[in-house]
Amino acid sequence: MWPEADIYTHVYDPASASAEIRAHKVTCTFIHRLPNAKRFYKTYLPLMPMALENLDLSDYDVVISSESGPAKGVVVRPDAIHICYCHSPMRYIWDQYFKYRRGFGPVKRLLMSGMVTWLRQWDYTSASRVDQFVANSKFVAKRIKKYYRRDSVVIHPPVAVEDFEVQRERGEYFLCFGQLVAYKRVDLAIEAFNRLGLPLVVAGGGEELKVLKAKALPNITFRGWVNDDEVPALIGKCRALIFPGEEDFGIVPIETMASGRPVIAYASGGAVETVLDGITGMLFEDQTADALTATVKRFVEHEESFNADIIRQRAEGFSCTVFRDRMTALLEQLIAEQKGTTTARPPVERKVPDPAIPVRAGVAR
Repeated sequence: MWPEADIYTHVYDPASASAEIRAHKVTCTFIHRLPNAKRFYKTYLPLMPMALENLDLSDYDVVISSESGPAKGVVVRPDAIHICYCHSPMRYIWDQYFKYRRGFGPVKRLLMSGMVTWLRQWDYTSASRVDQFVANSKFVAKRIKKYYRRDSVVIHPPVAVEDFEVQRERGEYFLCFGQLVAYKRVDLAIEAFNRLGLPLVVAGGGEELKVLKAKALPNITFRGWVNDDEVPALIGKCRALIFPGEEDFGIVPIETMASGRPVIAYASGGAVETVLDGITGMLFEDQTADALTATVKRFVEHEESFNADIIRQRAEGFSCTVFRDRMTALLEQLIAEQKGTTTARPPVERKVPDPAIPVRAGVAR
């Protein structure tokens, strides 16, 4: 949206960045110069508030922070507009602190226990510096309200639905796709499909790969990492995506629906905002292998009732165009309010139809 915008970050490795990112001016905080920062930048979390507050952003009229860590803590000039696009308040100091803590070693647990109170205080205080929070889902908006006591506008992330198309040729496999880490709960899919005996393809890599492989029966295939150009065909030919984890939003379900394929998802987090039960997929209430097994059986019984074109239509409500329009409308509204003028455009909440309602291609504007 802003190809000439300057980018500020803690650590930057041009060799690992896209050409699009390298085309921008990128400025790093002092953390970039610390030992092994590119590899172990997370260990410098206690220094990040100070590093952010020392960034000089006085040349900018608009600052957008992309936040699932402490990025919103930057200081802008009084007449500048600061929008925080929040993927989640810091999970590791708020709602998932004790889950993270259990996974730490003794030394890291002691250090984290000593600084988490201060980090929470700073995180809460720095939230007051933001002019407008934008949440990537209603699920995240509730967290923002809980921990920061701030309201937010919900604008779902942009998904490149144009990179996917409905494929009329369907395969025989179900699909789990994404990073194989514990909170994704791919273990539930393994257990369920071990019982069902149906073919399941697990695509992606991560720390859980070896454990999951050891549990899986021969009807489950592991593809490992998949090249970007192979993803549309892999998703487009599956019978359904299995999505057993709780995500703040979840991009893969939208990509799956853009391919005209249904999604079987745990009824929590972003999935309840994107998957329409019985129309674009099926939701299961309990995050257990029993509930997933029962839902897959129910899906098989009703599989032919799902319409690929209606499912695709749903995905178009989360396109890059919709995101661009809503963010532009929000920024125009904030600028008008700052100048003390009125905008002829309606409030951003009403500008775009709610993606919960299926719309035809080209109408969601």
